Amino acid sequence: MQYTRLGHTGLTVSRLCLGTMTFGLQTDESESRAILDTAVDAGVTFIDTADVYPIGRSVANHLEGRTEEIIGRWMKRRRNQFVLATKAVGAMGPMAWDRGASRKHLLDAIDGSLRRLDTDHVDLYQLHSDDLDTPIDETLEALDMIVKSGRARYIGVSNFMAYRIARALGRSETRNLSKFVSIQPRYSLLFREIERELLPMAHEEKMGVLSYNPLAGGLLTGKHKFEAGPTEGTRFTLGTAAGRYQNRYWHKSEFETIEALRALVTPTGMSLTTAAVAWVLANPIVTSAIIGASHTGQLSDTLAAATVKIDPQVKKEMDALTQHYRYGDSLR
Repeated sequence: MQYTRLGHTGLTVSRLCLGTMTFGLQTDESESRAILDTAVDAGVTFIDTADVYPIGRSVANHLEGRTEEIIGRWMKRRRNQFVLATKAVGAMGPMAWDRGASRKHLLDAIDGSLRRLDTDHVDLYQLHSDDLDTPIDETLEALDMIVKSGRARYIGVSNFMAYRIARALGRSETRNLSKFVSIQPRYSLLFREIERELLPMAHEEKMGVLSYNPLAGGLLTGKHKFEAGPTEGTRFTLGTAAGRYQNRYWHKSEFETIEALRALVTPTGMSLTTAAVAWVLANPIVTSAIIGASHTGQLSDTLAAATVKIDPQVKKEMDALTQHYRYGDSLR
């Protein structure tokens, strides 16, 4: 495993971060613990979760928070061995104030996460998405209170547009409030739009970049077949996640790209899975790639990405094959 600093902070993190959104629905607690153990044995010290996980939960099954509970039970008595990140903003209850980035919700949300995780602090507390209905100053004040109270060491964002991050950084500097130190964007060979504005901004501001979906929801493993339709038991058929993941990736053009990538990387001896994650890590602006699994057998190829280096010519050809994914659906 390789390690690096999180942006301009002094915090050291592993270059692979274990994502946990499958824990508690796709994956039962026993297998979740096995996944955590396997990742840690490989040198992963960075764990990412969110209060709304597991993915695919519905309003009816009331599973929000279960993932954090599983991690809390697993991590008990060894909290200081890991960098722990969680996120808030998503709906955690039926009331209008049980979601969003208001002062009320964020102060309630951090306490709820700490209770479920059975810890007195998280290392990185992130906004899971942007709340345009709450003034950014109110959100930044609440996050500053959380940091100064010791409940979080650093703060970050996920799924934000570049201009909104830039505005938040400016307001934090103007008002001497805690600043965002990291960004968690979607990034893969099949989704490269962030290379145009978000990554250059992160580089200039010296922010950490924690990229999620490096395997495009599992599509870049190459195990799915377009003609067979979305595979049962995966994110493409799972509850509330199914429609989102199908809209993102389940298109004939993506499958054609995957076959071209497979033909390119197979002669190198790497699996398509390993190559896809290694390609993300090869971007010098990326701090960590967030990998996940629904069972331990899926981790071997993703964990291998931390110790391989893609041949420069192969990397160049991978870039060329996926260049059109820098520009969004309208230009494909």
